Amino acid sequence: MNGRELRWLRLALALAFAGLLAAGGQPRAQQGRVVDLELVLAVDASSSVSDEEFDLQMKGLADAFRHEAVLAAIRATGDLGIAVTLIQWSDNLSQSTAVDWVRIDSAESAAAFGAAIERSPRFLVGGSTAIGGALKFALRQMERNGFQGRRKVIDLSGDGRTNQGPPPDAVRDQAVASGVTINALAILNEDLYVDRYYRRSVVGGTGAFVLTASDYVDFANSILLKLIREIAGAPIAQAPGEGASEPSAQLGRRPGPGPAGAAGGGS
Repeated sequence: MNGRELRWLRLALALAFAGLLAAGGQPRAQQGRVVDLELVLAVDASSSVSDEEFDLQMKGLADAFRHEAVLAAIRATGDLGIAVTLIQWSDNLSQSTAVDWVRIDSAESAAAFGAAIERSPRFLVGGSTAIGGALKFALRQMERNGFQGRRKVIDLSGDGRTNQGPPPDAVRDQAVASGVTINALAILNEDLYVDRYYRRSVVGGTGAFVLTASDYVDFANSILLKLIREIAGAPIAQAPGEGASEPSAQLGRRPGPGPAGAAGGGS
């Protein structure tokens, strides 16, 4: 091949590469890193949540990432690991990334993530309850996080129903259509039936479920069970509104009395 032919070949390759990018393609080296699970932890920071209650949520999440059962679930993902971020939400236009995306594939990286949660301040104080806005924000974080999850899950916790912003069921349906599952942890300290609302209007996708906590003190127990189930992968597909069995027996936990004992999502 002479010099002129080589120049033409290089030009043709450059034009083909430019056409690939213009069409929205990416070279393999620039594609997101594959992980077993992309997980958004979406924590309620609206006006119904006191500073003490917010701190209980943070402590519960931090402790969960040090728990042997969660570590075992992470190890079971093999070399892929999981990618996790923590966001806070309240008003329709009030969301904040508290801990940015990180890949967790070991006890050390899980402990580091737990420590980052403990160090994270409360970025949002007060405001209405906009679950639809929180879900939209969570979806945006997934779109540009640098990871490609085999599964994508939004883990939303809260104690109230939407009173501002877009209807969460509409956003939920968009998320499910794009392959994202939404699970919820309903905290029953103010509304004893908010879990029913979450089943009807918030959760959806393959294996979607709702767990409950009787109050913020009980949050740590429930979020631990929830994370184990999400990281390990749900055994069955469920539609919004269907019940989900309580996996507490895996940890030897005794279900509590009253609504918290129905943590698996039964009506």
